[in-house]
Amino acid sequence: MKISVHGSGYVGLVSAACFASMGNEVLCVDVDQARIARLRQGEAPIVEPGLDQLLTEGLQSGRLRFTDVPAEGVHFGLLQFIAVGTPPDEDGSADLKYVLQVAHTIGAHMTSEKIVVDKSTVPVGTADKVRETIAAALGARHATLPFDVVSNPEFLKEGSAIEDFAHPDRIVVGAASPRSIELMRSLYAPFTRNHERLMVMAVRDAEFTKYAANSMLAARISMMNEFANIAERLGVDIEQVRKGIGSDARIGYPFLYPGVGYGGSCFPKDVQALLRTAARSGYEPLMLQAVEEVNRRQKASLFQKIQTHFKGELRGRTLALWGLAFKPNTDDMREAPSRVLMEALWQQGARVRAYDPAAMHEARRLYGGQPLLSLCPTQMECLDGADGLAVVTEWSQFRSPDLEDIRRRLKQAVIFDGRNVYSPQELRAAGFSHYSVGRPAVTA
Repeated sequence: MKISVHGSGYVGLVSAACFASMGNEVLCVDVDQARIARLRQGEAPIVEPGLDQLLTEGLQSGRLRFTDVPAEGVHFGLLQFIAVGTPPDEDGSADLKYVLQVAHTIGAHMTSEKIVVDKSTVPVGTADKVRETIAAALGARHATLPFDVVSNPEFLKEGSAIEDFAHPDRIVVGAASPRSIELMRSLYAPFTRNHERLMVMAVRDAEFTKYAANSMLAARISMMNEFANIAERLGVDIEQVRKGIGSDARIGYPFLYPGVGYGGSCFPKDVQALLRTAARSGYEPLMLQAVEEVNRRQKASLFQKIQTHFKGELRGRTLALWGLAFKPNTDDMREAPSRVLMEALWQQGARVRAYDPAAMHEARRLYGGQPLLSLCPTQMECLDGADGLAVVTEWSQFRSPDLEDIRRRLKQAVIFDGRNVYSPQELRAAGFSHYSVGRPAVTA
């Protein structure tokens, strides 16, 4: 198939590369000329395992191309995927201006039939707005051309997006037209050979499914963090509780890990957008409000433990920080708990020495002018002269460090473990004070 993908961000680029890997001809469109120039050279602008290889293979085969001319993308593909950003508006609702700009461009330049596929995460009713925008652009040209609008939300996890796309749990397609449904079945057939995973439903149902899925996962995280906060006050080990409840098949283990809150480009934005959608419909979503409030509070919890340990005297102190990205295997720092922690420390006059395997460039872009931040070349070097260590992202390379080396480098043997990476018993034996999430504190 010939496919145009409008947007070369996280969703657009992963989708384009994966479609091309199955033999389709894909043209990826973005108005950012510098970004397109990098992509044409095979330089991925995001960190995602496996993406570099797919990008190189797609370019070398000629099946994956890039353009900064939107009209070229409209003319190229029968399938027109819209995969542009939907950032939060001032009130938290999804801003659809980029989605509707692409819709207008399609209507303004199409000369043949187009199947327009909303891949971006969008509120219920967006397909109707896209359809109206395309129809208006066609009307302005006095043109009558066939088109359809389909919802096909993505369910990709940053850090495993290529694997998720290649081996999906489900493929949700919101469509009514038999032709559109058949085209989508054909497109995704290579990804569902072992088991039929494509689910066809109404367009509005598909749009809501994406928000409901992310809100449900966010709720599990906030619920577990709520349990952890209670457990700390009762002298209970939440990790044992997690195993006890996760073994119940009705609950399961995924997204059942306590920590310092969720971040990234999806959960915070999607929960807020669903909150605003519910409010506009006249419903007060009490549970969604609690999910968001618990997460906001949880992001401040590690700072509170640091402040308590040092008896409120943080000015002039230095904290080492392992992990800047909101999760492992990505460089994404959007809504990351690390940002909340660092900004709180700086406000109290503390310095931060930080390391992350992938997000150093992003941290430099965000905080390059911050005099209280030092970005260190290795995880061990950032410990030198620090008063304590805070672990904020559970990268695998942080899991089994040399504890003796950590003790030698730190001024105080104290670890603030925001992801429950370490065993309290092992750290006690090694002479550390250890503060984690939902487990009794260890003091040296």
